[in-house]
Amino acid sequence: MSIALSLENITVTFTGKSGGAGYTAVKDTTLDIADGEFVSVVGPTGCGKSTLLNIGAGLLKASSGAVKVFGEPLVGLNAKAGYMFQAESLMPWRSALDNVTAGLQFRGEQASSARAKGEAWLERVGLAGFGNRYPHEMSGGMRKRCALAQMLILDPKILLMDEPFSALDIQTRQLMENELLELWQARRKAVLFITHDLDEAIAMSDRVVVLSAGPASHPIGDFRVDLPRPRDVAEIRTQPAFIDLHHRIWMVLRDEVL
Repeated sequence: MSIALSLENITVTFTGKSGGAGYTAVKDTTLDIADGEFVSVVGPTGCGKSTLLNIGAGLLKASSGAVKVFGEPLVGLNAKAGYMFQAESLMPWRSALDNVTAGLQFRGEQASSARAKGEAWLERVGLAGFGNRYPHEMSGGMRKRCALAQMLILDPKILLMDEPFSALDIQTRQLMENELLELWQARRKAVLFITHDLDEAIAMSDRVVVLSAGPASHPIGDFRVDLPRPRDVAEIRTQPAFIDLHHRIWMVLRDEVL
């Protein structure tokens, strides 16, 4: 299986004010995500999870180390990746349909073609008939569905997701998790998923990578999730294999969180 995204010996040091001592957020970190693999990264607050995601997106340049995308060195932004942010990323002056088709429009696609694709993706994420609504007219779950369609309509080969469902209530969150898994199962993109929620990480992923507490954060655990697919994120949590894996990962993660 080919490697979609490779972070090789990544170190990120942020320069201190007025030439003072810098802060090393991540040190000597290597992480590979295979094509079609769903990998979640968990760790304490401030351990550098989002930093690694931004490195993979090309939004941040590492102090040292290399980033490769399907074997090629990454230069500038990662054009093969789609990024779904934790914060609201919809443009408030655009309708749901116009938000979803924004990337296609920026690429110069004809309006009629972009609109047809946008309507198809709104239907796919459960928003058929809501294309004319503006973000303030939609619930939190609807806005997340819209943001998901906005990313997937561009057909990226790699999905970079920074705690995309953390602000949702538990019921809506589980619906969105299942929706994402269903869409992923159909197309099998490489996914790098950042989350604080260990249950979420196990329920959705093929692998869970644990980062140490910062500074100089680095992977301290890499766990294969051998649970059958397709999965329902609520039902899978009651299985003995899930509970056992949760316990094993928590034993590694607990001291770092404390």
